[in-house]
Amino acid sequence: MAAAGAAEVAQALSRPLSCLQEPGGGRAARLRALEAIRAEVQERPLSGAVVQEVFGAQLVRPLARCLAGDSAERCRDLALQLLRHGLSHGDRPGEALPVLLPALAQRLCPPQGAEPSEELRLGLVQLLSLLLQRCGAALVPYLTEVIRILQATLLDPYAEVRRESCRCAVACAQAMPEHFHMQSESLIKPLMQTISHQHYRVRVDVIQATGAVIQFGNGKSVDDVLSHLAQRLFDEIPKVRHAVTAVIGEWLLHLRDRYSYFHKLIPLLLGSFTDEIPENMKLAWTYWEKIGLQWEKENEEDLKDKMDFGVSPSHYPQGVTRPGLGCRELVSRNLSKILPGLCHDITDWVESTRVKASQLLYTLLLHAEDHLTQHMELLLRTLYQACLDEESDVVKNCVKAAELIGTFVSPKVWLRLITSAFGKTPKPSSVMVLSAVIRGSPREILQPHLIQLGNTLSQAGVCHGSEEVFYMEQLLCCVQALIEVCQEDCKEISLQLLKVLVTIMATPSSQHLKEKVEETMASLAEVQHLDSFLCLYKQHIIQLLDWVSVSPDGWTCYSPEVLQFDVIATHSGPVIGEALNNFILILQTCLQPHKDPQMRLKLFTLLSQLLQKGNESVNSQGLFPGYLETVLKDILAPNLQWHAGRTAAAIRTAAISCLWALIHRDVLPPEEMLKVKAGLMPQIIAAMDEDSQTTRLLACRIVGVLLKGCGRQFDEEEFTKTYTEVLKRLDDASCDVRLAAARALANWFRCLRDSPLRPAMETQVEYLYQELLIHLDDPDEDTQKAVLEVLKEGSVLYPEVLVREIEGAVHKHRTPAHCNQLLRHIRSAQESAP
Repeated sequence: MAAAGAAEVAQALSRPLSCLQEPGGGRAARLRALEAIRAEVQERPLSGAVVQEVFGAQLVRPLARCLAGDSAERCRDLALQLLRHGLSHGDRPGEALPVLLPALAQRLCPPQGAEPSEELRLGLVQLLSLLLQRCGAALVPYLTEVIRILQATLLDPYAEVRRESCRCAVACAQAMPEHFHMQSESLIKPLMQTISHQHYRVRVDVIQATGAVIQFGNGKSVDDVLSHLAQRLFDEIPKVRHAVTAVIGEWLLHLRDRYSYFHKLIPLLLGSFTDEIPENMKLAWTYWEKIGLQWEKENEEDLKDKMDFGVSPSHYPQGVTRPGLGCRELVSRNLSKILPGLCHDITDWVESTRVKASQLLYTLLLHAEDHLTQHMELLLRTLYQACLDEESDVVKNCVKAAELIGTFVSPKVWLRLITSAFGKTPKPSSVMVLSAVIRGSPREILQPHLIQLGNTLSQAGVCHGSEEVFYMEQLLCCVQALIEVCQEDCKEISLQLLKVLVTIMATPSSQHLKEKVEETMASLAEVQHLDSFLCLYKQHIIQLLDWVSVSPDGWTCYSPEVLQFDVIATHSGPVIGEALNNFILILQTCLQPHKDPQMRLKLFTLLSQLLQKGNESVNSQGLFPGYLETVLKDILAPNLQWHAGRTAAAIRTAAISCLWALIHRDVLPPEEMLKVKAGLMPQIIAAMDEDSQTTRLLACRIVGVLLKGCGRQFDEEEFTKTYTEVLKRLDDASCDVRLAAARALANWFRCLRDSPLRPAMETQVEYLYQELLIHLDDPDEDTQKAVLEVLKEGSVLYPEVLVREIEGAVHKHRTPAHCNQLLRHIRSAQESAP
């Protein structure tokens, strides 16, 4: 029946075939012939045997010639359709291979020339795909032609041709794996040229084709494609990254030489653990678990002890699932090969590479666990550099990785290495790494090393390692990490941590950290069950002052100890009053006239601030009066001596400010006033003639208070000298100074009123009346009123003399009302006198 049917179809095709094969036939005749052939073969219901008989005996060769050489695109298209029909429905498509493959090669491969029509090129590649599908291993003798065709079509300008070529490559690899491996390397170059194609679907197909070509071909090609696949892990299209993950996972499971490439493939698969698409992450984890389990089975003997007696670590990152034994072993055994390249990538110039590498580092360290120990030097060196990265994600990932060092590595190891880095010039990144390692460490493991840690952090070379804000922030983080992890155990190193916190607060660039430092101090006090950070100062105030005063003789304004001393004295509040011996000794040593002027100015400013709140600071325990003689004689008196220069003048202003604070804030008891008068009166009087308005003002105020407190003990010379200098200040340019001088003169009159020297001072008083009457004409109304009050106060001494002076001068005054008011006051006082 088949033969009869074939004969009938052959007879019907004889005329169209003769027209098709006529050398001089035109395009229209060939087209009609092909249409007639299609009507007989494609549109009639023929059995596979009949199709094969007709196709193999009569149609293949003329159709192949038409496909390869016909100039009419429509003819080539019809020939292609007929060939596809014959191959799809025929029983023995392999018989057409000797004819078809040369025709395909001629039409698709240079140098003969390529098919100009994109659609026909796609159809030709689809025809090749059909041959691979139907013929399979029968294509082995023609493998070279197939590979040559694919080399050309994988680089075709039409994206769909490339995609179909990728599918052909996969089919070819799967159809004849025993022979394909000899030719597979020829496809790697065109595949890699196409892997970065602008269409993401092409990229996906290329990646899948690459996976099959290498898996069924030559495994040595892995080295040629790894860098390209790694680059695709940065692809913005999730499906592309998904394809890479799947290919790498399949290789790690099924590649014949996979053991040789574990160290190259594992980083690519683990890199997908941090993919932003959950589906990609899940795929990577699924493959990784299968790979680990497969490796466990293949190496069961080696892992027997670990499988039977392995113990989970007592301390493990919270919320993290521990990888399986096979996965951990795979990473641990390949880490030495993976880590150097990864550490290089973490410092790459491309930001995305650095971020990806830092994410992978964390994943690797999580798997490696205590095997990290042998790689510590390289790891720490890399982390120091990476933690200075401008990209915050890189820093964040590296900090997480550093925390794993604390989790899995003994403090004996990392403490020695990190502290040796501090021995050089400390960097902010090394302190950052230390704080992260501390945060990751178990409390019970860290406890025996606390003292060493505390001593290291409080060393001058570390505390003063840099004044950069970033450095100080990391130093603070280190202290916070210790308190957070070690809690009550921090009592052992309370002093050392307090030293560090004082240093941070004392650094000028760290003023914005003051609140955080105070919070940290409060936390340190809390873990020791103390009420507040002031209790910390109470515990350690003597030790802190001893710490900063190791060499006060060498202090300058640039010495960090000066700033630390300032913080201790001001921040400790009332506690400083319990350590006056040490405090005053430091001031006594540093405030000598031969010391650095700028440094003395800073310390006098500090002392003045403390004396302003004396009862809440230096005199909180009521002990400061016992040190007044030292303060007055050895500290203030030498610095009130006149020396040329603006700095010296500023120091005198600061010194007299301290003296005023002593007197004004009642720190100086009345009985101590005489000591001030005896030791400092000449300098105070001289200060009233300083260029500094503040100095003159404070000097006048101090004289007024001294007159009020111990003026009755003044002798004639002191009375004379005092009023003479104070009187000059009534001509001062500053209204405030004039008012202070007037108040001092009022006190002068009060002292003289009860003094036995009163009769001897009549002439001086008369002269003073005359001068004061002149100052009733002061341009400032407040000064006029103040002088009037002084005269009222003084009128009690010699009212007749004052009346005479007023009557003699009243016509000279621009403001006679004050004189008249003064006269009425004197008369009223006389009338009311007994």
